[in-house]
Amino acid sequence: MPEKGSERERERDVAVNRRAFHDYFVDEKFEGGMVLTGTEVKSLRNGRCNLRDGFVRIDGHEAWLENVHISTYAQGNLMNHEPLRPRKLLLHRKQISSLIGKVRQKGYTLIPLRVYFSRNHAKVEIGLCRGKRQYDKREAIAERDAKREIERAMRR
Repeated sequence: MPEKGSERERERDVAVNRRAFHDYFVDEKFEGGMVLTGTEVKSLRNGRCNLRDGFVRIDGHEAWLENVHISTYAQGNLMNHEPLRPRKLLLHRKQISSLIGKVRQKGYTLIPLRVYFSRNHAKVEIGLCRGKRQYDKREAIAERDAKREIERAMRR
């Protein structure tokens, strides 16, 4: 259990993109805020978010979170939000400039890794990722299985 007042205690995960760690090598991680409507925040607090096909698009000096599904709020009215709408990310200008340079390199893309609440603000963790080849995925699975076998042997 985290200590009282620790940083981890104040963060609460809403959604984690486990698929990203399987399909990509994550080289760097960035944290940014999201511009959301009221019903989107309520839906996120209920844990209704899917990051599987999401990506980050940089347009000029703005970063946009695309293809992330935040379900409509059940008690919402006619003013409910669109589930797949693009959402603006709140990043520093220097971060966006450095990301532009890094994404232009061959094989790099920006993938949302997790959405969480930090001190009652919705945040997204973005990863600068390189795609894995099929043999890389098999190698990672074999390494994980070997590590699991070693742990079992150590317990005995």
